[in-house]
Amino acid sequence: MAATVNLCENIDAENAAIMNSFIEEQEGHLELPLFDLSGLANATGNFSIKNKFGEGGFGPVYKGLLKNGQEISIKRLCRGSVQGLKEFKNEIAPIVKLQHRNLVKLHRYCIHNEEKMLVYEYMPKKSLDFFIFDQTRRKFLDWLKCFRMIFGIAKGLLYLHRDSRLRIIHRDFKASNVLLDSEMNPKISDFGLARILGGDQIAATTRRVVGTYGYMAPEYAIDGNLSVKSDVFSFGVLLLEILSEKKNKGNHWENESTDLIGYAWDLWTKERPLETVDDILIESCNLSQVLRCIHISLLCLEQHPYARPDMSSVIMMFGSEIALPKPKRPALFIGEYAYQYDPANEFSIEVLESR
Repeated sequence: MAATVNLCENIDAENAAIMNSFIEEQEGHLELPLFDLSGLANATGNFSIKNKFGEGGFGPVYKGLLKNGQEISIKRLCRGSVQGLKEFKNEIAPIVKLQHRNLVKLHRYCIHNEEKMLVYEYMPKKSLDFFIFDQTRRKFLDWLKCFRMIFGIAKGLLYLHRDSRLRIIHRDFKASNVLLDSEMNPKISDFGLARILGGDQIAATTRRVVGTYGYMAPEYAIDGNLSVKSDVFSFGVLLLEILSEKKNKGNHWENESTDLIGYAWDLWTKERPLETVDDILIESCNLSQVLRCIHISLLCLEQHPYARPDMSSVIMMFGSEIALPKPKRPALFIGEYAYQYDPANEFSIEVLESR
């Protein structure tokens, strides 16, 4: 625990210094690219319902078409989600600078009175959950496409955790926050709306945590303890969802498990791991690759964060044939913490105090 605290303090100090340098640069000569409200209103048909294609915890998302023919995506932030012009600009200044092929690019922003909006590149194939959880559309995903997605997603997370100028924890990593471009390349979204590591945020503890049902690491859900290993846990959940093409929560399992994690672990212990994988993927898959992916997912789902690999190690595991450590029983959601699940609102989660 002491090592974790020291690491968090080092990250906090480093990120605070980086954030200050961004602010100083911004207050000097740098001006972030700005969209006026009228331009975005015209691009979206005055935010017409027909151009609305998503709704997340931070607000609705609209498709827009600029006069030059460029398609854009506009996230209209809920009022009260951020406060103050200077604070808002300071939060998004470093995010605009993040560039990676597996991150959705934030182009510009808009502020008008109480309205605050972010303008992103448009992703025509929607989100990963649109494909993997639909019986018709998932037929278009063979193993090669899925493995390329998995590897690209892992590289995007690694960039956020280690390689970006300001290290970022996503906090709400899930299938619907992985968007797909015209060639089905995965790009992580909403990372800019996650709380950036800085100040004492990494060490914060809360009795109520807002996140997405089925993806949250137990230490975050129970105690509010957040680290890059929280994202690793969420990645492990997503990896199982891609392999099985089933949601972690909300399904009925043959072995009476309460979630996909328990189902996969039960099959692993019975030496029948391939039964976790969707039949369509089995037909086109490389069996050794699939088995390795199941193994890696279980390592990411370890109960204790220190036992989980970081994303650098995960990528190395994907790209090599090195022997993997034996997975331990993953963090299961039985008797450890309780969710209040409302399928219409993924973000409504009440985390009970651990006993």
